Amino acid sequence: MKKTLTIIIFFCCLATGFSQTTEAEKKIKSQVSDTTDGWKIGGTIAINLAQISLTNWSAGGQNSISANGLLNLFSHYKKGSGIWENYLDIGYGTIKQGKDASWWKTDDKIDLTSKYGQKAFSNWYYAGLLNFKTQMTAGYNYPNDSTKISDLLAPGYLLGAIGLDYKPSDNFTAFIAPLTAKITFVNNQLLANAGAFGVDPATYDTSGSMLTPGKNIRKEFGSYIRLFYKKNLMENISMQTKLDLFSDYLENPQDIDVSWEVLISMKVNKYISATLSTHLLYDDDIDIAVDTNNDGITDNFGPKTQFKEVLGVGFSYKF
Repeated sequence: MKKTLTIIIFFCCLATGFSQTTEAEKKIKSQVSDTTDGWKIGGTIAINLAQISLTNWSAGGQNSISANGLLNLFSHYKKGSGIWENYLDIGYGTIKQGKDASWWKTDDKIDLTSKYGQKAFSNWYYAGLLNFKTQMTAGYNYPNDSTKISDLLAPGYLLGAIGLDYKPSDNFTAFIAPLTAKITFVNNQLLANAGAFGVDPATYDTSGSMLTPGKNIRKEFGSYIRLFYKKNLMENISMQTKLDLFSDYLENPQDIDVSWEVLISMKVNKYISATLSTHLLYDDDIDIAVDTNNDGITDNFGPKTQFKEVLGVGFSYKF
């Protein structure tokens, strides 16, 4: 967790440094911002495919086919001193390796955010934010396809926050909310009974009979910070990143939930590009199964820093 926090501090300093502008630039951006009302809509669609086919290949290996898709949309509406921003991120990936193998999920997310701000002073806005996250299909503890570890709305996260939004430019925002409610849904009773994703587990008597089922909802109240930054690194290469931090006032406020995502797009031509996305996640309420002695048997559970990387080359359209 210390390494995770070190990375986060470095990112915050870097993003703040990039967001600095001269007074003249601020004045120009302010004038343009104040005179441009209406909708601004855009996004990125990417579909990536990969295949390996082997016939009498002496070095060995397996046939495989994989696909992943990415949908990144935004719509912003500005009128006077008010700004309404909406973001939708959807990703899904799957792979089949070997002739008789089944399809395994490699990526699955739905992330919807809506934020409204009313200008307070300078580059600061009074703002409210709603965020919803879940996945589309069930996830399993591969290669054991019979052990379900997640599902639609298991987990699902709904977060509502009220605070201040610092927006010096369209490329950088820092939303700080001292009043934040977070609800975790586990809409799968088997997972809820096991206490997955921090909900209260089922209780049993000494004979193993269930007394009360596991709860399907966990409620938290605390503070929340979201940083968003985007930049054209060079011609045809763009980067955007967002960092979410949440601390629960009611239970272990020192254990900060961390979600840090990065998306880099490298454009080859109008329709061909490469995308690299990463997601670093730490949540003290999510226990990860661990095989400490590598004997193939899970012998420990506990929170761990999670990391996901998705690299793809294929069709891409940006608008």
